[in-house]
Amino acid sequence: MHILWLKTEFLHPVDKGGRIRTYQMLRALSRSHRVTYLTLDDGGAAPDAMERAAEYSRDVLTVPFAPPARGTLSFYADLARNLLSSLPYAIAKYRSAAFALEVRRLAGSVDVVVCDFLPPAVNLAGPLGVPSVLFQHNVEAEIWRRHADVASSFVAGAYFRQQWRRMVRFEGDACRRFDQVVAVSDQDAAHMRRAYRLENVTAIPTGVDLDYFHADGPPPPGSSELVFTGSMDWLPNEDAVLWFAEAILPRIHAKRPDASLTIVGRNPTSRVLALARRHAAVTVTGTVPDVRPFLRRGAALVVPLRIGGGTRLKIYEAMAMGVPVISTSIGAEGLPLVPGEHFLRADTPEGLADACVGALEDPASARAMGHQGAQYVHRSFGWDRVSEAFATICADVVRHSARSARQRSLE
Repeated sequence: MHILWLKTEFLHPVDKGGRIRTYQMLRALSRSHRVTYLTLDDGGAAPDAMERAAEYSRDVLTVPFAPPARGTLSFYADLARNLLSSLPYAIAKYRSAAFALEVRRLAGSVDVVVCDFLPPAVNLAGPLGVPSVLFQHNVEAEIWRRHADVASSFVAGAYFRQQWRRMVRFEGDACRRFDQVVAVSDQDAAHMRRAYRLENVTAIPTGVDLDYFHADGPPPPGSSELVFTGSMDWLPNEDAVLWFAEAILPRIHAKRPDASLTIVGRNPTSRVLALARRHAAVTVTGTVPDVRPFLRRGAALVVPLRIGGGTRLKIYEAMAMGVPVISTSIGAEGLPLVPGEHFLRADTPEGLADACVGALEDPASARAMGHQGAQYVHRSFGWDRVSEAFATICADVVRHSARSARQRSLE
């Protein structure tokens, strides 16, 4: 099967959830199928990103792309112009006539087109004449709705609600243009069927690199360190650590003054960096070459997300290493996990604080749950299995398209 894979970025550095999922799936897919990778290139990838693309694709094609940098005058001018648009800004900024032309040029020579995440779909107006699949890592509109729900000001709430309404319209229209939509959880698939009146939605599980994430022996005794991992320039992650540091950590300190929070992830925002200046118990690492040492020494991974969608790779990564996980319902949303068996679940500041204190004061019980979680992940969620499921979906779409074409020719 020849797959044309549409993306808005290179995958290196492989340092955030969406890139990790795509990289691992494509690396497995490319062993048995030909992958042509077409991406927008804004110059922000790793210096060796083009060369290393050979790890997950046979052919790599790029379209130059120069969006305004976040925080600049050009960025705010772009936001202002978008107020008059019908498109959400997170989609409109990826419009590229050159990208659309390149898709048209390539589509006739492949078996199936895969649109990875929603943004590339803004460049796919009209039928492609080839089977097509939309790979939805999240229900994007839900992220914006949840932003509006927790907005800290009237102005921010009004803006997020506007973006949510636009995203609902665009996402629903885009999903209906594809032959098949692939979600990353049964919950996301059910939401899209209900909200967008879709029938062509299939879910695949989230995976984890089991060769990379595994337990290397017993944890250090008496750790009082709680760890959060994730891309810190993603708004749901920023909201999560701000909420944890301000509303939850003080409650933990009332019972465990020695407790600390280490925030591990790329591109921390100014608000995240400020946490380390205001709170002696908070450390912000920024980009690290390897998250595993931080997970190994932590008493637990905390996932206090109030916003977001899709599934959290960070949870499976920690579980694969036997690290206890404490998460909100939204943090573990979409993962087939049993609260109390695979992780601890709480949704209020008081509940999350109590769960963290429990893990710190009874590390043996917490690690027993971590060991059980590791066994579960290693049995079921390797990337080879996930990529096989995705390839089967693509092949079914191609076969169905071929049958439909034959039927039309006989009519």
